[in-house]
Amino acid sequence: MKKLTVRDIQELKGRQPITALTAYDAIMARLASEAGIDLLLVGDSVGTTYLGFETTLPVTLDMMVHHTACAARVCPHSLLVADVPFPEGRLKGNGLLKACARLIQEGGAEAVKLEGGEAIAPKVEQLVEAGIPVLGHIGLLPQQVNVLGGYRKFGSTPEESQALRKDAAALEAAGVFAIVGEMIEPEVAAEIAKALRVPFIGIGCGPHCDGQILVTPDLLGLTMGNVPSFVEPFADLKKTVHGAFTAYAEAVRKRTYPSLK
Repeated sequence: MKKLTVRDIQELKGRQPITALTAYDAIMARLASEAGIDLLLVGDSVGTTYLGFETTLPVTLDMMVHHTACAARVCPHSLLVADVPFPEGRLKGNGLLKACARLIQEGGAEAVKLEGGEAIAPKVEQLVEAGIPVLGHIGLLPQQVNVLGGYRKFGSTPEESQALRKDAAALEAAGVFAIVGEMIEPEVAAEIAKALRVPFIGIGCGPHCDGQILVTPDLLGLTMGNVPSFVEPFADLKKTVHGAFTAYAEAVRKRTYPSLK
């Protein structure tokens, strides 16, 4: 199984849907990569899924470097992308460049993801010129949830639809290798995917994107809080793990574990 590159991801557009998942640790990264997942994102969603935060905002660059390095050590197939966390993703000039360099040099990421559209296109262009591949992200932007009116669908009005199209076009012109669209009305997402030359990977955007990405704990049924309505769990590991822990505790208390053999 070959190691995928940015170019490989781009060439999947029009050939087959791109598969993408989040990964925050060596166990899940290895399993996902060996299963043939095309792209693994070390997302700042680690804050809400693994670290107990209510939003992604408390996640620091040091945290992202640490979790990226965990995944990078055991990623034989997937392209590994790291989120630029808040507030580094809002920095200009050398501050942003240094943050991305840490994710690549110390974390082992092969690309970075930046939230935002037309307004951040100059930053994307700067990073691409410096040799750093960038994955764009439009629609719901978790790092800006406090100013966007919460977690909701985007593109339901003509104004929002037009703004999303402009965001996608600006990011493509700036040099992103692909774009993630989050919580965008399916009709609008389909139009954006068709208009772009680069892949448009959806999460909560319907079936007509160039690929899909999910938060891995959501897919596995491990999420402790609310699961987005668009998620279809492919396993119920919460029940499995809870059952295993309960059985272990019972066996220890009854002295049936460990055995004498």
